[in-house]
Amino acid sequence: MKLVIGSDHAGLELKNDLLAHLSAVGHVVNDLGTYDTQSIDYPDYAEKVALAVADGLAPLGILVCGSGQGMCMAANKVSGVRAAVCSDTFSAHAVREHNDANVLCLGQRVVGPGLAQEIVESTDSDARIQELGAQIIDYHARIYDLCAKITDSGARIYDLGAQIVDSGIRICALGATS
Repeated sequence: MKLVIGSDHAGLELKNDLLAHLSAVGHVVNDLGTYDTQSIDYPDYAEKVALAVADGLAPLGILVCGSGQGMCMAANKVSGVRAAVCSDTFSAHAVREHNDANVLCLGQRVVGPGLAQEIVESTDSDARIQELGAQIIDYHARIYDLCAKITDSGARIYDLGAQIVDSGIRICALGATS
């Protein structure tokens, strides 16, 4: 399988371990950085990997930072990317097969190299997806449409008012609803 991988300084060691393992078992992996332990901004590398996946350069991306959370939030800003943080093999398999995740985010401070390898290997569910064929494609198309409706609904500000009577503080946030 062709993959893209990236990390920030807090995920560099685990990224390098995964890169070596994935290459050794026959995957073609494009390393998009970072390449040293100098402190950097994780969104820059999340964007590189997410854009590579969204542009079709690889079907799956892997991002590593300290917790996996920051990379995931940044990657999900890119249209067409469905990033998920996984710390166990069940979740990794499920988000790939059932939610069509295309970017896997890992935390170096959360999982060790052995478990990280198992997590990545459990996302290789392409054979199962092909076996389900049109059924899984129809399911994902329906879910994408439902999620797009959430995204397209836009932000709404609701009239919220609250009084904290006991402390004598009045909090009131007012805004227009759409």
